[in-house]
Order: sequence, then structure tokens, then C-alpha cells
Amino acid sequence: MKNIARILVALVVIAGSGAVGYWFAMRNMRSTTTAEHAQAPAQAEGSAANVVDGVVQDRSGKRVLYWHDPMVPQQKFQKPGPSPFMNMMLVPVYAEPGAEEGKVSISSRVVQNLGVRTAVAEMGSLERKLQAVGSIEYNERAVVVVQARTSGFVERVHARAPLDPVRRGAPLVELLVPEWAAAQQEYLFLLRRDASADRALIAASRERLHLLGISEADIAAVERDRQPRTQITVTAPIDGVIAELGVREGMTVVTGATLYRLVDLGTVWVNAEVPEAQTAFVRPGSRVEAHVAAWPGQVFRGTVGAILPEVNNATRTLRARIELANPGARLKPGMFAALSFASERGAKFAIVPSEAVIQTGTRSVVILADGDGKFRPVDVELGFEMDGRTEIRKGLKAGDKVVVSGQFLIDSEASLKGTLTRLQAAPDGDKPAGLTEDGLHRGLGKIDDIDARAGQITLAHDPMPSMKWPAMTMGFQVEDQGSLAKLNKGDVVEFAMKGEPNKDGDYVIVRIARKGAKR
Repeated sequence: MKNIARILVALVVIAGSGAVGYWFAMRNMRSTTTAEHAQAPAQAEGSAANVVDGVVQDRSGKRVLYWHDPMVPQQKFQKPGPSPFMNMMLVPVYAEPGAEEGKVSISSRVVQNLGVRTAVAEMGSLERKLQAVGSIEYNERAVVVVQARTSGFVERVHARAPLDPVRRGAPLVELLVPEWAAAQQEYLFLLRRDASADRALIAASRERLHLLGISEADIAAVERDRQPRTQITVTAPIDGVIAELGVREGMTVVTGATLYRLVDLGTVWVNAEVPEAQTAFVRPGSRVEAHVAAWPGQVFRGTVGAILPEVNNATRTLRARIELANPGARLKPGMFAALSFASERGAKFAIVPSEAVIQTGTRSVVILADGDGKFRPVDVELGFEMDGRTEIRKGLKAGDKVVVSGQFLIDSEASLKGTLTRLQAAPDGDKPAGLTEDGLHRGLGKIDDIDARAGQITLAHDPMPSMKWPAMTMGFQVEDQGSLAKLNKGDVVEFAMKGEPNKDGDYVIVRIARKGAKR
């Protein structure tokens, strides 16, 4: 037991020594990093700074407002050096008194760091390609019904099962029709007399045979053999399949009874479900290509026969009836088909990649690159979209260069400078909400950090509609430093600020007071 106790004490001592050593190492590392950031000059071009007549300038002579990390743009630094957040150098933000309204100018280095990509708008028209699915059904216009022309008895059935294929002229059923015997005997009697005066009677008797349902071939056989024929063989009038079978051997049939319902499978219908919003691109006569899983790689072609005048309330789709050619009867009713409607090109518009378009819910915006690192937002009217490209009906012209990646980072960069109209801007003519009577911008936030002596405060504030700002954490300069003495970190405060930054690029809070207790 004593040996176990000694071992436990030794382990505790070793663990404590390791923890103390790790703490000292981390403290020295932080101190070294802070010192390096405060003393190390920027090595990148344009980062070195000089003070001329109290104004901080870089090597090119441009006035520097502050330095920041583009990945954490809300944090500002008064000196160049390595970023404490990322493995990169801080980037200078320049004063631009001559900057054009509604534009933001960003250095090429920042553009590269933000990963900004651009594309040129091209004039053209997009193919209206529409994809849909549907189920294959019989072509109801190719249905033939075979009925009994007279009453009789079924002696033999040749086509015996539903969905059996039949060929044109093939026997279907043999019927015994006693009623035909008397009519044929009468016709043969008149033929044997062969009197000129009876020619009208012969014609009338022959017509009677037709009316009883005897075919021309059977009448010719009676005339040739001079023997009555009371059995008739009903043949298939078309090539197809038996969709309905209504006859069995030994049964009695009456005049008008349906014996068979045959369907020609040379063409089939596909009832495609087309989204309601896309039915404008589907018209009767449009060409369609169909693919089925049973025949991979084979294309079945057809046309739109009709757009059925009924909307499915559950799926908000309309049914388009497509007639497809069916060589070899490969398409079977019940199969699913993937349909591609023939493309149609509309009017020509400026076309850009779809990823360049930002939709805010009320507006569609693209960021236009004007060259020399200048960017500005443009409201656009969208047209048709297909295969990752979008028509721009209004707002752009061919040759305009648009940003396809990094738009929101550019917008964040611009919001710090206060020059670019926010993408979430209110519609023209709407007065921004959240202004005080004296024209200051009202806000609500939580104190994240506070330096009463320097008159600086960092707030995690709620969205500010009057400034068109989303919720974010950023630093402010407080005009009345004495008001900070009554505040503590974690307090929820109300504040009123100026709408433009001061000469140092800081936004200034004019009034600030505690809203409630700590959260």
C-alpha cells in the first residue's frame, strides 16, 4: 500500500509540473506574438507606413485610415503587421475622398485574398429545355372495337387471352349464325332463276346479306359454291393487342355485343406532368424525346398532342399528352418515361452565370466590376435560367464584367467604408426606420469590450435598418467618454450614432445608456 501511495504522489507531482510549464510556454508565446505584431513592419507591397504631417501614408503616398484582416473586417488596427487571426499580413484601408458615389474601391491584393472571380456578360438567348416524366398509356385514338353484327353462337375462339398480340387479318372467333341460312337460301334461289326481271330482287337480297353482317368475301364464296354459309370467322382489323376480351367458346352473343377491344401499339401516349409555371414553353406540336429504363440509350420521338385543361391541385401541374412513335411495340403501357421537350430560343439578352445573381427576396442584384478595383451593385431584371446561366432582361449589357464569387465579402468590405449601397436596402422612396429626432441612427446591442479611457467600445448590435446593417460585432468611438464609466462588459445598451465615420474611419456614438441588466 505504501508503494502505491508513493507512485500516486509522484504522478500528481509530474502532472502539476507539466501544467505549470505549459502555462509559462503559452504566456511567453502570446507575449512574443503581440510584440511581433506591434513591432514587425509589413513586408508586402504598400504595407509599410510613414507619418507625414500627422497623416499615416504608405510608400505610394496614399493616406491610410487603418489596417484590417479581410477575413475579420470589423476589427481595426492602427499599425501594419501580421494578422492575429489568420496567417497573413494586415491590409491597409485607404482614404478616398474622390471616390464615386455608390462604388467601392478595393486593392488588387484584397481582391485576390477575397477570391473574387468575374465573368463577362454575353449577348445571346438560352434554349428553353424542359424536362418532365410521365407514364405510358394506350393511344385511345388507335382503339378498334369488334362487335357482333347479328345474334349467334360462339363455336371457336382463336384469340383467347387479354393482351395477346394479334395481326391484321388473323382469325379471332368463329360464330354460328342460323339467321343467315334463310337469307342465303333466298339469295341463291334468285340467282338460280337468273331472270332479267328479278335483277332488282337479286340486288336487294344481296344487300340484305350485307346488312346481316356477312362480309363481301363470304358473299362471294356463297355465289361461287352455291351453298349457304352459316359460320363466319371474325378477323382482326388491325395489328395490335387485345385490350378487352368479351367472348368465350359456347356462349351466345347478341347483335351489338362487344367481342374484342383491340389497340394499335404503333403509337402510344405519355401523360407528362408539367409544372404550372413552365407550361408556357409547351405547345401542341412541340417535338419531344423520350427515354425509358428498359431501353437505355434508345430515343423515342414524338410530339405534344394536347395540353389537358386541368391542373392537379396537389402537385400544381398540368398534363401534356405526348404521342410517341413505338417501333417494334417496345414501349408498354405502365412504363415510366423521361421526357425532353424540344428547345426553343427566345429573344437575345445579356447572359451571365447564375451564381453572379444575388436574390434578396425583393430585388435581384449583381456586383459590377468597373475596373481599377472598383465595384458597384446593379439592380437587374431576370429572365429565363437554364444550365447554370441566367438571362438579364434589364440592368446589364454585353461586355459588362460581373462578380461571380466573393460578392458578400465585397459587400462587407464596402459596408466598412460606407460607400456601397447594402444589398438588403429598402426600396427607393422608403424612409429608413430607426432614426432619432435629431437624425442619429438608433441601435441596440450588448457590450463585448469597453475601454473607458480611450473612449472606445465594442458592441454586438442588432440589425440597424437605418444604416442598412445586419447584426454584427464592431468597434465604435464614443463622443462622451464619461458615459462609459457607468457601463460594464455584458450590459445591454441603447445608443445613437452618426451616419458617417470620422476622419479616422471610426463610427461615433453620440449617446449611449444601459438598457437592462446583464444577460
